[in-house]
Amino acid sequence: MTNVLFVCTGNTCRSPMAEAILKSKALPGVEVKSAGVFAADGSDASVNTKKVLEEQGIPLDHKSSGITECLVKWATYILTMTAGHKNTVLAMFPAAEEKTYTLKEFAGRTGTGDIIDPYGGPVEIYRNTCTDMTETIDQILDRLKTDKK
Repeated sequence: MTNVLFVCTGNTCRSPMAEAILKSKALPGVEVKSAGVFAADGSDASVNTKKVLEEQGIPLDHKSSGITECLVKWATYILTMTAGHKNTVLAMFPAAEEKTYTLKEFAGRTGTGDIIDPYGGPVEIYRNTCTDMTETIDQILDRLKTDKK
């Protein structure tokens, strides 16, 4: 079983979007969750996150949660939206260093930066984030299929 934990700031935009996108791929042997480094537990995903995923036909059943030691131990891979998130995760959980990557780093996309935060922006920014994330997640599918740890 490969367990993927997506991490962003508040767990209402990017990480739940990434979680829903990867879950929609229905990869056998891959479990997916998300969390935020500064998330309040129990918040809904943002309205525009839900709208963009609905436009793509991707279901979302989500309540936000903060990152915990239990989630970190559960995860085979911790994939963050930004280098800042990665640094925060590693400051909180130094033992997770060998399994923590930015999403684009894990996909082998060097020098391409972070997944842009659409928080508070118009739906078009959420669409752009969703497109970037979907393309990046598509690049990690083979690795997740073959990297059974």
